[in-house]
Amino acid sequence: MTHRRTLLARASAVACLTLLASLPAAAQTVPAAPAAPASPAPAAGTWPVKPVTIIVPFPAGGGTDTFARPLFAAMGKNTGRQFVIDNKGGAGGTVGAGLAARLPADGHNFFMGGVHHAIAPAMYPKLDYNLESDFVPVGLVSNVPQVVVVNAAKGPAADLPGLLKLLRQNPGKLNYGSAGNGTSHHLAGELFKLQTKTFITHIPYRGAGPALQDLMAGQVDMMFDGLGSSAGHIRSGRLKGLAVAGERRAPGFPDIPTARELGVPDYVVSTWYGIWAPKGTPREAIERMQAEMKKALESAELKATWTGLGSETPNLWGNDFSAWTARETKRWAEVVKASGARLE
Repeated sequence: MTHRRTLLARASAVACLTLLASLPAAAQTVPAAPAAPASPAPAAGTWPVKPVTIIVPFPAGGGTDTFARPLFAAMGKNTGRQFVIDNKGGAGGTVGAGLAARLPADGHNFFMGGVHHAIAPAMYPKLDYNLESDFVPVGLVSNVPQVVVVNAAKGPAADLPGLLKLLRQNPGKLNYGSAGNGTSHHLAGELFKLQTKTFITHIPYRGAGPALQDLMAGQVDMMFDGLGSSAGHIRSGRLKGLAVAGERRAPGFPDIPTARELGVPDYVVSTWYGIWAPKGTPREAIERMQAEMKKALESAELKATWTGLGSETPNLWGNDFSAWTARETKRWAEVVKASGARLE
């Protein structure tokens, strides 16, 4: 019996070797485990393949957040993927921008900046990033006028003419809060002072959210805020908008006059927000990001939300958005020079 089992085993081995020899060489080779690529470019139609992170360079509660959260909530709903907002405040939005510039360019990291970053080159001589060379422009998210806003119960004046009269009678005694040195809030205040020949003390904060909280608590006298972040507080009656810095009254706020109507004809300032990707991000990912942004922004839900925040729905993408940013950077450099604004 033992001898018979040995013969059968040998016969089976010979048969296996004969079968293996008859197979093509490729079929005989055991495939090695494929190495995972460091930064895979997403295939068309599959992006995103994992959660998408968006660096927002200000604390939660400011104007950037006001538009970022509904936009990326809608995009997450449409794609079935998670869009994570990572608030990285500091130095007028430049800390978060520097961090975003060094993120992996794998198609799942983006940066939501805005007018503050068009101002920054004129205010911060040693930035650790370059908006033009370290990022790829994706598109404009929103564009809202600035609003001169005061505490509705404790504000220094009930309207803009009354505020101007008070400022001229009391130079330097009133103050305004901002989202930080070099932000649009700061420069909007400096431009207002320049055009109205008034002096107001600047109080910088680490974001519009903290500044608004102090305004509503009566700790500062006024703000030159993006209408988007003040909108809810104006509607609730805690803040009062004295004037919008637009060429026409803002969508959703027909009762707030323009500064032009009230005797400050050249005071036109907007707060805008946009999306960039780190340089080297695959083109496929950027195009899909643009497509999903367009889908969300054109939805009836977000159109209504944007109107409620005082913004029209924008349509500015890629190179056109880059050209817009370049014009804004030049404009704000001129304002910084003319106003003498500096870091405090």
